Amino acid sequence: MTGIEELLLSRIRDVADYPEPGVTFKDITPLLADPAAFTVLTDALAAVAERTGATKVVGLEARGFILGAPVAVRAGLGFIPVRKAGKLPGATLGQAYELEYGSAEIEVHAEDLSADDRVLIVDDVLATGGTAEASIQLIRRAGAEVAGLAVLMELGFLSGRTRLQPTLADAPLEALLVV
Repeated sequence: MTGIEELLLSRIRDVADYPEPGVTFKDITPLLADPAAFTVLTDALAAVAERTGATKVVGLEARGFILGAPVAVRAGLGFIPVRKAGKLPGATLGQAYELEYGSAEIEVHAEDLSADDRVLIVDDVLATGGTAEASIQLIRRAGAEVAGLAVLMELGFLSGRTRLQPTLADAPLEALLVV
């Protein structure tokens, strides 16, 4: 384990039985509250943006906004929020996807992306991969190229990476931590 991984893990708090019994929630708020750890996280994700040749960063609602916006600033790139349906004003492009119990939809302002863009998707956690998969499809439907997906933490036991490999194609998936 690297020093970066140790630092990040030391600032993530496990919350037992949240949001329901039997689930251990990975709380990143202590990491965000620590300026040194948050800076290390931002720098590591900005390095992914640079390696992938990204021209824009997409952050997935809601914690992807918290991580993606400073990454975009650090990397000198634009930031595009991908929101839950009905939260963006004006014309949007939407993508529906299935959840464990039901369905959901995410949206983006299509005019914020173009065929010239290489987009790095940033989020806090990769779990089952449903939201990430929908965001990849949405970005491609908007005409942009997916440069990669970068997350703070991958919950390996939920097999989100396996689900995403066909959709990502050659775009990399980088998780700073795998738990």
